[in-house]
Amino acid sequence: MTNATGDVQSVARAFDLLEALAASDGEDTLAALADRCGLAVPTAHRLLGTLQRRGYVRRLEDRRYALGAGLIGLGRVAVPPLADAAMPVLRELEDAFHETANLAVLDGDLVLYVAQVPSRQRMRMFTEVGRRVLPHASGVGKAILSTLPDARVREIIASTGLPRFTPTTITDADALLADLREARRRGFAVDDGEREVGVRCIAVPVPGSSPAAAISISGPSARINDELAGTVTRALQEAAARLGDAAAEGGSARASAPVDRPG
Repeated sequence: MTNATGDVQSVARAFDLLEALAASDGEDTLAALADRCGLAVPTAHRLLGTLQRRGYVRRLEDRRYALGAGLIGLGRVAVPPLADAAMPVLRELEDAFHETANLAVLDGDLVLYVAQVPSRQRMRMFTEVGRRVLPHASGVGKAILSTLPDARVREIIASTGLPRFTPTTITDADALLADLREARRRGFAVDDGEREVGVRCIAVPVPGSSPAAAISISGPSARINDELAGTVTRALQEAAARLGDAAAEGGSARASAPVDRPG
């Protein structure tokens, strides 16, 4: 049976349960999962039983359900090879600026965070690895969109829409395209409180990557101020160039040039 969106119902429900488990920090009760997914308890029980037999769900001693180790192997295969190559670079960026460093890729019409080194500071900004976000209101998303033809960008935003998250979110297609043209001209994109008030993200596309990717530094606007932005941008551009070389070699290369540090 398929629903109005064309999804196979049982498959969609199984993924709903997995995503509900993930949203519950990896474990929850049968009743809570059924309620969260809008399923009858017997239906949820049958689906969880199938997932359990395949190793994607575990049943704990207290009869709660948890995500299973079978997902680890799938996740490792699903992560782009560039994510492994990016980790040393992201660590260097975080070490240089003490702000969260990210790598994200285009995943369909959304942007997927595939690697990250969180800031060591108490007040920090990060989006969990594995999370997908709308591209128009994120630095990495706009950096990636800036590498695409305008026609493809219009296709993406026709699918996702341009919802407003903050007063500075760009919600007009022509204004977004103008912002992307400027990002393309200068070689970097900026999210200046467009998804979260008080958060700034500077992002640079990774040349030659497939799928399209971008690397970024994000943190409070008070710390990533105009004075520091130039140094951050140069470091990101150098890091992106190194990752572009890794992408050209199938993601197996490890960049070795030092990150440009503030000072």
